[in-house]
Amino acid sequence: MYIHQLSEKHSVLHHFLSEIRDQSIQKDRMRFRRNIERIGEILTYEMSMSFSFSDKETITPLGKKGCVEISNKIVVCSILRAGLPLHQGIINYLDGADCSFISAYRCHTSETDFEIHVEYLASQDLDNKTLILADPMLATGQSILATFDALTKVGLPKEVHILSVIGARPGIAFLQKKLPKETHLWIGDIDAKLNEKGYIIPGLGDAGDLAFGEKLQK
Repeated sequence: MYIHQLSEKHSVLHHFLSEIRDQSIQKDRMRFRRNIERIGEILTYEMSMSFSFSDKETITPLGKKGCVEISNKIVVCSILRAGLPLHQGIINYLDGADCSFISAYRCHTSETDFEIHVEYLASQDLDNKTLILADPMLATGQSILATFDALTKVGLPKEVHILSVIGARPGIAFLQKKLPKETHLWIGDIDAKLNEKGYIIPGLGDAGDLAFGEKLQK
C-alpha cells in the first residue's frame, strides 16, 4: 500500500487538523463538519494528481483552447455516518463521480472486543472503476477492510484509494497486509497508537458523534 501523509509538509491542512482535535473548538458541530469537509477537499486535490487525464478541446466565447480532463470513472464510497462530511469534501471537487454508501459499525462483544457489522450497501458496478473509500478515522482498519470485502461483491475496481483524516499506525499496518499492494492511502495525519478499546490516541474522539450527536451504544 502506498501511503501519502499530507501532514509531512506544512500547509493550511495543519490549521484544520488542529481545530478538529481541539476539544473546545470541536464543540461547534457545524465548524467540525466543515473542517472535515475542507480536509476532504485538500486530500482530493492531492489524490487527483495520480489520476489519468485525456485531452479535449474547449470552445470559449473568443476561440478554442486545448485542455485536459480526468478520464477515470470514479465511484466514491463513504462509510456511514462519520464519512458524510468527508464525502462532501470529495465530491465538491469530483462532482461527476458516482456515489456509493455503506454502513459499517462496531458491535462490541466485551468492553474491549468488537466485530464489524455491515448491514447496508448501495453501490454501482465497480468493475474497472476508480474506487475511493472515505472514512475519516482509520483506527484498527477493520471497518475499511470489511467495507472493501463487501464492495468486491459488486465488482472489482481498477484502482483503490482510501481517504482518511487521521489514522493510527497499527491500523495502517493491518491494512497493508490485507489490501491489494497497489492501494493508495491519502491521509491527513498519523498517530502512533490505539488504546485498549481500539480508539486512536491522541486522535480527536468519535468523529460521528462530534459531527452529528451522540448515538445509543449497541
